[in-house]
Amino acid sequence: MDLNLLTVRISSNLEDFDAYAYFSREAPAGTAPDHEIVCVDLDRDPYDAEVLRALSDRTLRAKRFRSGYYLNHIFGDPAYLVTEGRRSYVFGRRLERTVWPYFVKRILTDFAVDRGYLHLKAGGFTFEDGSATLLVGPNAGGKTVFLTQACLDGARFLTNTHVLVRDGEAHAVPSAVRVRRSPQFEELIDRRVLTPHLESGDFVAAPELLFPGPPRDHGRVRNIVITDFAPERPQGFERITAEQAGLFLGLFADAVVNYGLKDDLLAHHGGDFDAFTGSLATLRKQLAALVEGARCYRANVDMLDPSVRTAVLEELASGGGPGTAAGPVGP
Repeated sequence: MDLNLLTVRISSNLEDFDAYAYFSREAPAGTAPDHEIVCVDLDRDPYDAEVLRALSDRTLRAKRFRSGYYLNHIFGDPAYLVTEGRRSYVFGRRLERTVWPYFVKRILTDFAVDRGYLHLKAGGFTFEDGSATLLVGPNAGGKTVFLTQACLDGARFLTNTHVLVRDGEAHAVPSAVRVRRSPQFEELIDRRVLTPHLESGDFVAAPELLFPGPPRDHGRVRNIVITDFAPERPQGFERITAEQAGLFLGLFADAVVNYGLKDDLLAHHGGDFDAFTGSLATLRKQLAALVEGARCYRANVDMLDPSVRTAVLEELASGGGPGTAAGPVGP
């Protein structure tokens, strides 16, 4: 699978493995993968649990896998994690619940730390001039609606959930997009083109199925928008300071914090305290530089309203500098 800056090979002993639906782009044939994930379904090929336990990693993550806890709110049957260099084996059931929810997030974080990138949980789109807008927000804050409506209204899709940033340039991580039943996607859902998401009621699909124009692989970050849609509160689209944006992104966008990967990062550094804290210090500096170099906004807007959407996108497409002044802008 092609993740833009790196590739991952996913293999399974199941002919139909739902994890594949979460990737939107395959790597060219013959590409040597940067990482490999081997998923073995124990209903298809049983293995002795005691043997697997003996082979399993001694990390905290492996211990949690054996208890049926994978990452964040994703749980399942006990699973056994065996790591050999850049290849990870996982034995269990319904292992699609481990691929995007854990492995991809950890692999992206390791890659970012090793190569000087910042791994963020963020959506994003670009305008015709190549400038990128990153979207960050709490769960149910309207990030997906904002991204979807922008891309249906002329912006070019960049990324859905993950982005790697270095020196102000945002690099997409190609993936399927999570969508809810809505008039725009009703036909695709009814024709069973879209795959049901891990969580009932939602679906996933490659962005090429959803939006006009091919997705972009990268863009220079011009805007950072914190989406916080709450119709019961006063609506507005306003500039915020870089300091405010940095504080928010430190909790809601930083991958190590947001996905609970601190123990994995420490293990990645072999338990080396100095290397671990050095990486954390670098991540903080990168995040501060990102928000200082961008225009930062807070959005409580209804992007389904055409007039509001037009005003917001016109503001984001304008070429003003970052600045730090807070105040109402647009609708």
